[in-house]
This record gives sequence, C-alpha cells and structure tokens, in this order.
Amino acid sequence: MLKKIAHKIKALSELVALEHTIFSSMFLLMAMVISSYQKNQTLFFGLETLILCFLALLGARNFAMGFNRLVDRDIDKDNPRTKNRPSVDGRISVKGMVVFSASNALLFVVVSYFINPLAFKLSLPFLIILGGYSYFKRFSSLAHFIVGLALGLAPIAGSVAVLGAIPLWNVFLALGVMLWVAGFDLLYSLQDMEFDKERGLFSIPSQLGEKWCLNLSRLSHLVALICWLCFVKCYHGGLFAYLGLGVSALILLYEQILVARDYKNIPKAFFVSNGYLGVVFFIFIVLDVGFKHA
Repeated sequence: MLKKIAHKIKALSELVALEHTIFSSMFLLMAMVISSYQKNQTLFFGLETLILCFLALLGARNFAMGFNRLVDRDIDKDNPRTKNRPSVDGRISVKGMVVFSASNALLFVVVSYFINPLAFKLSLPFLIILGGYSYFKRFSSLAHFIVGLALGLAPIAGSVAVLGAIPLWNVFLALGVMLWVAGFDLLYSLQDMEFDKERGLFSIPSQLGEKWCLNLSRLSHLVALICWLCFVKCYHGGLFAYLGLGVSALILLYEQILVARDYKNIPKAFFVSNGYLGVVFFIFIVLDVGFKHA
C-alpha cells in the first residue's frame, strides 16, 4: 500500500516537474521581501502570509502543469522527448489528471480568498492565463511569451499578497521574468522543431527557423535585463541589487553561448543556468534590502 502511494506521489511530482518550481518561487519571494520592507521596514512578511503564498503557488503551478499535461497528452504520446511522461504512459489516468487539476485550481482560489480581496479578485484571471497557455501553440507562435506571462504572474502575486497593490517596480520585475522565461522557452523548443513542423504546431522554431529563434531568444533576454534594470531603479536598489543584475546577465550570456555551441546543451542550459539565476538574483536582492534595513 505504502509502495503504491509512493509511486503515485513520484508520478505526480514528475507530472508537474516539481523541480521547475524554483523558476517562479524565487521571484515570488523577491517581490514579497521588497514589499515587506516598503510596507513595514522589515524583511519578513509573516509566517501566515508565507504559508498562504506557498499554498497558492503550489495550487497555481500544479493546476497549470496538470492541465497542460491533460490537454497535450495526444501530442506528447507521439513526441520521442515526451512519450514517457506519466500523463502518456498510463501511470496517471485522464480522470486522475482532471481531479488533480480541478482540486489545485480550487485550492488556489480558496487560498487567494484568505490572502486579501485583490488576490481573490485576480485568482480567476490568473487561472485563465495559466490554463490558456496550453492551447496557444495550436494557433499562435506567441505561446513562448504566454508561458513567460504565466511565470511573470509570480512576482505580481508576491506584491499583491503583501501590499494589496501592484507598484511600478513590480511591473518591471514581472516583465523581466516574462521575457526571461520566453527567452529560455524559445531555446528549449529547438529540441522539438522537426516534430512541431510535422504536427503543425506554431512554435517559433517550426515557423521561422533556428536563426530567428536564437535571435529572438537573445533579444528577449536583453530586454529582460533592461526591465530588471528599471525594476532596480524603481525600488531604489543599492549596490547588491546591481551586482545581482550583473551576475544574472553573465548567467544569461553563458546560457546563450552554451546553446549556440551545441543544441545537446539545451537541457543543461535550461535547468542549471536558469535555476541558478533565480536563486542568485534573489540572494543579492535580499542582501540589498537587508543592508538597507540594517
């Protein structure tokens, strides 16, 4: 019995790619730390808010990934890269994915209600964006930017939870996240270029080719850095914030060089480089706000 439960938990973890949570969680926390400092002159925003935001992030992300795997299962079964996903190989049934997605959507809405009125009002629009991404690649090459928008909601949610508002610096932070994610999603989609062509899916590599994809990814990352520069200026960041931005720029440069050398490096660039970026940028922002507080 316990072994069966463990296998089910492992399959669900694989279904939602739990390790990817770091991409959005660092920027959620970043926004919460800055918002807390601006509201109460303190780094910590309270245990209750932390727990509620963790549950909201869990619900939103599980819904987004579960729903995506549900609607993409017929595509994923024909793609050599995705044919072994739990949603395809039978480890998780269609009914199981429906229940999983619906229950996590409900969790997100209920938790949002307990955070504050603005969070509750935004919960449904957020879910529409998170679920809508799954359909975009069937008719639009903007899908890369929609998944970026979905992850860009994380810092917005952080400020909404702590401040009950969305300040200008937060908008720039979210735009940067959106373009950063779009940039690495463009690189990641190079792996499926031929498959997407065969299936008539509207990824940028399949529609415009490799060169356009690489250049758009570089442009997205460049504009993301500009947005983050505006973010640092708007929240009156200090030396550590600019150092964090500089290190993030180097990580993005490394990622672009890694992929340009060999597409086999895409998984490494996707998971390692981007995982480091969020953590490093977050640490520098916390140091920056912490020294202000001291």
